[in-house]
Parts: sequence; structure tokens; C-alpha cells
Amino acid sequence: MAGNLIIISAPSGAGKTTLVREVVKRDRGVRPSVSYTSRAPRDKERNGIDYFFVTRDEFEAMVERGEFIEWAYVHANLYGTARRQVEESLKFGYDVLLAIDVQGAEQIRKIFPDSISVFILPPSYEALIERLGCRGDNDDEDLKLRLRNALDELSDYSRFDYLVVNEDLVRATDELMSIIVAERCRRKKRVWAAEKIINTFRK
Repeated sequence: MAGNLIIISAPSGAGKTTLVREVVKRDRGVRPSVSYTSRAPRDKERNGIDYFFVTRDEFEAMVERGEFIEWAYVHANLYGTARRQVEESLKFGYDVLLAIDVQGAEQIRKIFPDSISVFILPPSYEALIERLGCRGDNDDEDLKLRLRNALDELSDYSRFDYLVVNEDLVRATDELMSIIVAERCRRKKRVWAAEKIINTFRK
């Protein structure tokens, strides 16, 4: 069976990337989708692991070649998801976690109507400010831009299937894991198993 495509979206600083990493550590049946971006790497970010870092010209050439299933202009930078990477992982039965902004989430829903969407909420405005400030890689103008955008992004929560409040990392990871496991247990995903078991009674 093909895997599930699970959209993980949140305002900048809410912790979607950290949650994806925690889930990948726990579950070998999950693969993260590594996005392409035109922005420079932050401290300790690794090319091909956290993002594929490319120049703006390289990114725009990929757009022209139709290599992205979604892409968006976010916080003055370009971000996109490579079609081939996602489709191959799904074909081999892996659940793909796609950590993207709300613009990208909307594009993905149109292309993959069976995708599952999860919105990550910060526990409060104050907590989001603290997390963004603790990164140490956002100047004052960038921080103000991300906070302005956060309210617009948060207002989109009603368009998602599930909501996870990331106040405690362990609990939030548990909740995200529960969503992934529950979606694997849907009837349409387990028909083959049910039929195989029923056939053992017909011998």
C-alpha cells in the first residue's frame, strides 16, 4: 500500500521541524520531505538534511522545469517541495511528513486530496516571541515580519484536519504519532489485511 502524505504546518517558531525530527526518530516507517530553499543556512543546518540550499536562480529554474509540487515566497525567501522525492517515498509505502507553510499546504491539498493535514499551534504569543528570539538568527526586522505573518497563519487553523499544541515537546510528539498511527488504521488502508485474514477462514 502507498504511504500517507501528512502535511505539517505552523507559524515560524512553533516547532514543526523539531516535531518532525522527533517523529522520524521514533518511527522507521516515516520519511521527512526535505524542502528546497533560496535562503542561507542557519547555524548547524546541513544541506540535504535540513534543507537543500540553492541559489535563487537555481530555484527559479526548478520552478520553470516543473520540479516542485508546491513552492512559495515566505519571509522574503523561496521554499519548495520536490515532486520526485515525495512520490517515490509514498510509492514504497513510507508515510511522508511534509513540513511546509500554510501557502504550500493549500497547494498540496489540491494535488493530493487524500493528504492529511496537521496544524501546530504555539501555546501563546509570548512563547512564540521567546522561541524566535532564542534562535539568535533573526534580526529585528525579520522577527517583526515573522510575528506579523504568524497571526495570518494562525487564522488558517480551521482548514486543517488536526491541531496539536506544542507546549510540551514530548506530549506534542505523542499526539502527532497518534495521528499518524490512526491514519494507518483507516479501513481503506487495511482492506488488504482484512481480506487476507478472512481468506484464512475459507480454507
